[in-house]
Amino acid sequence: MDTFRITYRFVVGTEAKLFDLDLNADTLLQIEPSYDQWPAWTRLDYHRCPHCPLSGDITPRCPVAANLVPLIQQCGDLESHQLSRIEVETPNRYYAAESSVQRGLSSLLGLVMATSACPDMTFLRPMARFHLPFASDEETAYRAVSSYLLFQYFEAKAGKEADLSLAGLRAIYKRLQTVNRAFAQRLRAACAEDAAVNAIVQLDLFAKDIPYSIDEGLDDLEYLFHAATD
Repeated sequence: MDTFRITYRFVVGTEAKLFDLDLNADTLLQIEPSYDQWPAWTRLDYHRCPHCPLSGDITPRCPVAANLVPLIQQCGDLESHQLSRIEVETPNRYYAAESSVQRGLSSLLGLVMATSACPDMTFLRPMARFHLPFASDEETAYRAVSSYLLFQYFEAKAGKEADLSLAGLRAIYKRLQTVNRAFAQRLRAACAEDAAVNAIVQLDLFAKDIPYSIDEGLDDLEYLFHAATD
């Protein structure tokens, strides 16, 4: 099985915390960790998303929660606004920023969630392949809309109806808001400090921005294409 790795490193004061994500190169799913005893907050029925289609008999643990265990073990005691040097290494790029722990964890949490075997995360996996740490609201909107429209191109190529209204994208991000709320509840039980919970809150702000931007006709991105239409 071919894999590739994305590494996050948080340096807070004199302490460094390293987090490696090993992804299947074909499925873009994270290689799930293995434990003899899993934390109670990883159970599928623990603050389960109300629309979750998974069966507890087949999937006893929430796939996202299971993949978050190593992160919470290392970073669950970090505080949101601690200043950190955050370094990210992908197969083709190296990124570094001086920022709050919360900002770095938000980027990392989004990546872990996107590469987990949760049905609501399927759309996000192609973006995970070209992961962009510390993305701004505008960058996130551009990447999400571009990725969705590329997906619609492949749907049309396969003889299916393409959604150019972005109604499907709006629905995806409305569901992600529900996932984020449920996960905030999970992480409150898992973390000694607030950084991971607040990182989820920040992700949820992004999830709210996408449907709003679609409702407004993507006016906040239209200026990028003025030169192309002159």
